[in-house]
Amino acid sequence: MASTMISLASATPSASLSVQETLKGKTRLGSGSVSTLFNKEKGNPSIKKKSFGRISMTVAVNVSRFEGITMAPPDPILGVSEAFRADIDVKKLNLGVGAYRTEELQPYVLDVVKKAENLMLERGENKEYLPIEGLAAFNKVTAELLFGADNQVIEQQRVATVQGLSGTGSLRLAAALIERYFPGAQVLISSPTWGNHKNIFNDARVPWSEYRYYDPKTVGLDFEGMISDIKAAPEGSFVLLHGCAHNPTGIDPTPEQWEKIADVIQEKNHIPFFDVAYQGFASGSLDADASSVRLFAARGMELLVAQSYSKNLGLYAERIGAINVVCSSADAAARVKSQLKRIARPMYSNPPVHGARIVANVVGDPALFNEWKAEMEMMAGRIKNVRQKLFDSLSAKDTSGKDWSFILKQIGMFSFTGLNKAQSDNMTNKWHVYMTKDGRISLAGLSLAKCEYLADAIIDSYHNVS
Repeated sequence: MASTMISLASATPSASLSVQETLKGKTRLGSGSVSTLFNKEKGNPSIKKKSFGRISMTVAVNVSRFEGITMAPPDPILGVSEAFRADIDVKKLNLGVGAYRTEELQPYVLDVVKKAENLMLERGENKEYLPIEGLAAFNKVTAELLFGADNQVIEQQRVATVQGLSGTGSLRLAAALIERYFPGAQVLISSPTWGNHKNIFNDARVPWSEYRYYDPKTVGLDFEGMISDIKAAPEGSFVLLHGCAHNPTGIDPTPEQWEKIADVIQEKNHIPFFDVAYQGFASGSLDADASSVRLFAARGMELLVAQSYSKNLGLYAERIGAINVVCSSADAAARVKSQLKRIARPMYSNPPVHGARIVANVVGDPALFNEWKAEMEMMAGRIKNVRQKLFDSLSAKDTSGKDWSFILKQIGMFSFTGLNKAQSDNMTNKWHVYMTKDGRISLAGLSLAKCEYLADAIIDSYHNVS
């Protein structure tokens, strides 16, 4: 902002005026004008005085050093919630952000999380800094939860685990590791993918390209295209895979297809890089949702895995996750961990403790762990029920004969509706249904009571908007 001091003096000494105002370029008074001068080298405002008949003016302008910074566009996902909050229509639905809601569409704090926090209070645990790599108890249980406590990679100490700032921060650490120690290597990303993946690799200056994943004709997996693109990638590329509940499509490979994906990655000497944001939350089973990662580890492959506890424990604001690097030896894992710590130190110094203690308490205590699994099954079950009800409503209301069964074939909290941008805009502008412009909706933000209304909106948008 340019701050300007203007003093006006008339012919009589008693008639004076001081005005502060914001202006750009020129100040105009009557038919005269005053141009402001700026000393760029010293960064100080220039002062210029000019007379207009009986009036004289002194102008000082401070021009911001940040004038060249443009306004950033709103985030395509988080911006949906901002627009939703501004809408006053009682029928509005927020299906943009991936956050679990109750049947009453209210945020949900897991009972097991409350119990874990009460344990922390009873113990009187302090708020001292964690080591750079995070809470040791958390790192132990999170790796065991991912790979299985009896997995060889755990027993042989071949996993470098560092606590990260949820999934995003863990991915960013890994991206920095790639940029530093694999210069020129590219990351293959599914098309489409989670909106922040590209931002993360761009910010880390890691080149990326896309492999085919979604087939709009079938609203399913383009498996042949996926395999072809992975084969065509330069040898030694990193292949970013969604461990379960692919975001945004909800379309996962079958166990047989995962085997083929692993074959091709091994043949091309690529490095698999998993993003696991929904373990236990997709199917309701922690082991089933980790099966893809464990398949690759069982083949003796070196791989990277980013984890998040935002969804499966509802710890959205705690920013708790981890980056795991499976190496061919314990010595290599120790060196990788040391470099991950080296990267983390100037980035954020060390991670927060509260969420890490919640996870360590829940996973490390058999009673709390079993309670958590039951709550996850409940949350996953509610989403499955909503998915089924939406399919039933669409099938009953749409008389065109369109096959909506793809909704039931998808998994997790999201559904890829197949709606294009114009149709998605119609969902919002006419029906007050807020969603991302790629046609993704979060079923976790939908209730059984709202399924028929949503079905009406989808049918109208699909058939009446080109």
